[in-house]
Amino acid sequence: MIISALLAIVGLVVGFGANAVVTKKKQGSAQDEADKALAKAKKEADRLVDKAREEARQAIDEGRREEQARRNEIKDLEQRLVKREESLDRKLDELDKRNENLRKGEDEVEALKNEIRDIRVKQQEKLEKIAKLSSKEAGEKLMQMTERDIRNDLTGLINKLQNEARENADEKAAYIITSAMERMASEVTAERTITSVKLEEEEMKGRLIGKEGRNIQALQRATGVDIMVDDTPGYIVLSCFDPVRREVARQAIEMLIKDGRIHPGRIEEIVEKAQKNVEKDVVRAGEDAAREVGIIGIPKEILHLLGELRYRTSYGQNVLKHSTEMAHIAGIIAEEVGANVKTAKYAALVHDLGKALTHKMEGKHHHISGEMLRKYGAPEEIALAAEQHHDDIEATSVEALIIRVVDAISASRPGARNISAENFGERMRELENVANSFQGIDKAYAISAGREVRVFVRPQHIDDLSAIKLARDIATKIESTMQYPGTIKVNVIRETRAIEFAK
Repeated sequence: MIISALLAIVGLVVGFGANAVVTKKKQGSAQDEADKALAKAKKEADRLVDKAREEARQAIDEGRREEQARRNEIKDLEQRLVKREESLDRKLDELDKRNENLRKGEDEVEALKNEIRDIRVKQQEKLEKIAKLSSKEAGEKLMQMTERDIRNDLTGLINKLQNEARENADEKAAYIITSAMERMASEVTAERTITSVKLEEEEMKGRLIGKEGRNIQALQRATGVDIMVDDTPGYIVLSCFDPVRREVARQAIEMLIKDGRIHPGRIEEIVEKAQKNVEKDVVRAGEDAAREVGIIGIPKEILHLLGELRYRTSYGQNVLKHSTEMAHIAGIIAEEVGANVKTAKYAALVHDLGKALTHKMEGKHHHISGEMLRKYGAPEEIALAAEQHHDDIEATSVEALIIRVVDAISASRPGARNISAENFGERMRELENVANSFQGIDKAYAISAGREVRVFVRPQHIDDLSAIKLARDIATKIESTMQYPGTIKVNVIRETRAIEFAK
C-alpha cells in the first residue's frame, strides 16, 4: 500500500513536470509566431508608407509641372496681348496721319473749287462785256431765234403726228374691241318669270293643295310665290318676278314630293331647308365665277355677294353671267393695251356687286359696289375701277375705262338684254315696297304678274278692323304713286296661331 502510494505520488510528480515542460514549449512557439507576424506587419507597413511617399512625391512633381505649364501659357498670352496692343497703337497712329492728310486734301480741293468759280465768273463777265448781253438775255435771244426758224416745221410735224395717231387709234381700238368680242360667246337672254316642276303622279297635286287648300296656301305664304296647279297636266307652275323665291319654292316642292309628308308644319321646315340650300348655291356660284375668270384671293364676303348675282337680272340679262363675260373681255383688252390684266378682270367681275344690295341699301348700284369692296378689304384700285364704270364719276385709271367699254360691249350685243323684263321686275319690286312701307307688315309679295299684292300682317299689331283699313290705305297709295294697266288686288291676310307643347 505504501509502495503503491509512493508510486502514485511519483507518477503525479512526473506527470506534472511533463505537463509543465509541454506547456512551456507551446508558449515559446506562440511567442515566436507572434514575433514573426509583428515583423511581417511592420515590414508591410514600411512598404506601404514608402509607396505612399512615392505617390505623394509624384503628385507634387506633376502639380509643379502643370503649374509651370500654366505659367508658360499665361506668359505667352501676355506677350501676344502686348504685341497686339503695340500693333493697334501703330494702326491708330497711321489712321491719325491719314485723317490729317485727308483734311489737308479737302482744304486743297475746296481752295481749287473757289479758284475755278472765280475764273468762271471772270470769264462770264468778260463774255457779257464783249457781247453786251447778260447770260439770261443771251439764252432768251437764242430761244427766240430757234423758235422762229423751226416753228413752221414743228407745227407741220405735230399736225401730221396727231392725224396719224388719231387714225391709228381708231383703227387699233376697233381691232381690239372686235377681236375681244369675237373671242367671247355667251347665251342669249330670255324673259322668264315662271318655273315648272314636273310631277310623277297626278294625284300629287291634290296632296300639295291639301284640305281646303291649306297646304298650297302655306307654301305660297312661306315662299311668296304664286303656285298654279291646274294649268298644265303633270306640272306645277311657279310664278314670281324674283328668281330667288322661285328657286326656293322649286326646291321646297321637290323635297316635299320626295318626302311625302305634306302639311303646313312640315312645309315651313322644308322651306327653311330650301332657303339654306339656296344659300349654299350662292356661295358656290361666287366661288365658281372667281375660279372661271382666274381671280384668287377674293374675300369671302365679296364672293357671297357675287354669288347672289346669280339670281339677279338687269334688263333680262343674268348679272353674274354678264359679270363673268365682262371679266373675260376685260382681260383680253387689258392685255392688248398694256393695262393691268388682273385688276381689269377683278374689277369687271365685281363691278355690279351693288345690284345684290339695291333692295337693301339706298344709292346707285356702282356707288354701293365701291363701298362694299372697300368695306370687305378689296384693293383700292379695284374699288375705284368698279365704282367708276358709269359716267357720273370720272374715270381715273385705264382699267376703269376698260370696265366702261366692256360693260357697253356686253350689254349692247344682240340678245344680251330685254328691256321689258327689267321693267316688269322693277314694277314688282315697287309694288312690294309700297306695301312694306306701312307699319305692322310681316311680309309682302307681288304675285300674278303684278295683278295682286299679298300682304301678311303681324296679328299682335293689326286687328281685323285695322286689316281692312290697311288694305284700303295700300290700294290708295298704289293708285297715287304708280302707273299700271288694269287693276291690282290688295289681299291683306291676318293669321293667329296658338302653339303649345305636350311634355
